[in-house]
Amino acid sequence: MGSAGLARLHGLFAAYKPPGLHWKHLRDAVEMQLLKGLNAGKPPAPEQRVRFLLGPVEGSEEKELTRTATSVPTLINHPLVCGPAFTSLKVGVGHRLDVQASGVLVLGVGRGRSLLTDMYNAHLTKDYTVRGLLGKATDDFCEDGRLVEKTTYDHVSREKLDRILALIQGSHQKALVMHSNLDLQTQEAYEMAVRGLIRPMNKSPMLIAGIRCLHFAPPEFLLGAKGCGSRLARTRGRAPDHRVCHCGSLAEVRCMHETQKHLRRLVHEIGLELKTTAVCTQVRRTRDGFFTLDDALLRTQWDLPSIQDAIRAAAPRVGAELEKSLRPGTQQLPGPGWQRDSEGPSSALKGWTAGGAAGG
Repeated sequence: MGSAGLARLHGLFAAYKPPGLHWKHLRDAVEMQLLKGLNAGKPPAPEQRVRFLLGPVEGSEEKELTRTATSVPTLINHPLVCGPAFTSLKVGVGHRLDVQASGVLVLGVGRGRSLLTDMYNAHLTKDYTVRGLLGKATDDFCEDGRLVEKTTYDHVSREKLDRILALIQGSHQKALVMHSNLDLQTQEAYEMAVRGLIRPMNKSPMLIAGIRCLHFAPPEFLLGAKGCGSRLARTRGRAPDHRVCHCGSLAEVRCMHETQKHLRRLVHEIGLELKTTAVCTQVRRTRDGFFTLDDALLRTQWDLPSIQDAIRAAAPRVGAELEKSLRPGTQQLPGPGWQRDSEGPSSALKGWTAGGAAGG
């Protein structure tokens, strides 16, 4: 398994981070399972060496000793002598999730770590599920934070909330145009605007491309853009899958350049605009670029064969999408209606797209 298994580990894959788990602990757990799998393979047959061993002379009645050429195994590379063959593995993490958040977390192994930089430079959008609770305000915008204020929310209606969300989306769309550095007087910019392909070319504040309320049952409400997160997940006949949301109406907030704290603050500010207060009770990432909940491996799947299969399955899509995104003059984002960065692909990406995943 050793070297052959390591050759199939260069690439990107997605894992599902449960709430309450630090991303560093997830990365360390994945690395430990990979090392365990690499070292679990049957070691190669030991090399043979010729040694001259003392022994009695055959057919002689006297106690005479002679040296006889004998082939014996050399134990210099035996695991009990030199230890395990693999002791460390380079595993990188893409767009991170804080401890309270959950969802899709992209990781890169070996030479695949350079593709994480390409994903960052592509300025891809991400989808989130954001759940809010009216009538409370805390110091960190989370439900379990220190309580600062309690308010009434009887006056809040679905229509008022939708109006606030429409204003937020409109203001962010204006900011999207401002940070895109495009000349809106050109035909190209006009066509991109009509198709909704305008996006920032560099780092910018958090920008929301789509948001609306899909479930309103005071004091709880769900913010989303489109689609249903629960439809993206598959149980695959395994243990209970925490990727699946059992709410009937659930979608994602589509945004870029965000942090989970920004999304929690957004819920707090929505509460203030509604003349009440609100805290965030859940932030869950359902898509990171071209990785969705379908691609995310559960904790029970953080093993060498499953990760190798995930890297091999994602390799053609990763190469094609990043090549399309980072090729000079290209303006198309992965998926309908989104555009990417226009930088040249890295050398690692060129090798990836030319020959697929290394050793795959």
